[in-house]
Amino acid sequence: MAVLSRLIQAPAAVRIGPGVAAELPGILADQRISASGRLAVAISEGSGTQLREQLAGDLPQDVGWFTVSRASLDAAVDLADRVRADKAPYDTLVAIGGGKVIDAAKYAAARLGMPLVAVATNLAHDGVCSPVATLENDAGTGSYGVPNPIGVVIDLDLIRQAPPRFVRSGIGEALSNLCALADWELAHRETGEPIDGLAAAMARTAAEAILHHPGTIDDAGFLGVLANGLVLSGQAMAVAGTSRPSSGACHEISHAIDQLFPKQAGQHGEQCGVGAVFATHLRGEHALAAEMAAVLTRHELPVTPRDLGLDIGQFADAVTYAPHTRPGRFTILEHLDLSRSQIDDAVKGYVATYAR
Repeated sequence: MAVLSRLIQAPAAVRIGPGVAAELPGILADQRISASGRLAVAISEGSGTQLREQLAGDLPQDVGWFTVSRASLDAAVDLADRVRADKAPYDTLVAIGGGKVIDAAKYAAARLGMPLVAVATNLAHDGVCSPVATLENDAGTGSYGVPNPIGVVIDLDLIRQAPPRFVRSGIGEALSNLCALADWELAHRETGEPIDGLAAAMARTAAEAILHHPGTIDDAGFLGVLANGLVLSGQAMAVAGTSRPSSGACHEISHAIDQLFPKQAGQHGEQCGVGAVFATHLRGEHALAAEMAAVLTRHELPVTPRDLGLDIGQFADAVTYAPHTRPGRFTILEHLDLSRSQIDDAVKGYVATYAR
């Protein structure tokens, strides 16, 4: 008999909307998520204190609280060690915070063999619902495969309290799916790399929802669309079993900036947005590149290297180095295989087109 369906790893609970943090007790009481109700909660060292005071009343009294200092491999391992060393027999890890806390907690949960519930307090990137943890390491930054969160909660009231830059960053992250998908299609044509159509459809839906939405981050409706889009993007990676649906030349460029210019690096989503428009322009899809640039401009996001705090030469350095950040991944950068002088010309042409 033919196989008519497939099993997909997906969260047991996803709640997005204003005030949904108040539903945490019910979500965490779900036997699929926490059999014993013994919870370890990871928060940041800074804003986490305020969040603890704000949400403590919605959580069981015997919760164990653990702070996370940074999104590094060492911090994630340290978090796992502290949770394991605690005398309480925790069975679920809850991460409350931004991407740094959630990424460190995802890795720690995988190391502990525990399910993770992600409670996002900003929309900076799609890591809230992805099977990837992006962590600093001795070589720069690495992406580590982890199980998808078993629960996702995005309270739009909490999101509104985040600095606007952290919310806008998610716009660049979601929009960059269009670049990633074009690179995936290119790899399929040129190298025969298989494409997962369901994952691609999910990632494209997320990106196009942002591309065509007229609202701003001040609109509850737009925030809801962005939150849902980032969850879809993360889930697309789980469906595909790879970051391909949401990571192409755009992310290679972002990772190269992180490694070459760590003190000048902007938000991940800001860099991905610029990388996506540049790669789309490089691909010759000028109408789409202009449309994407217009969306970034309307939402006050960077469009050119200068907007990121980089000069033309530094951005060209990042584009040159970008393919080394993801060995084996085929994108427009690997396909064109431009010389350094050609990259310099391409960056100058891009800047001349989109400088404000």
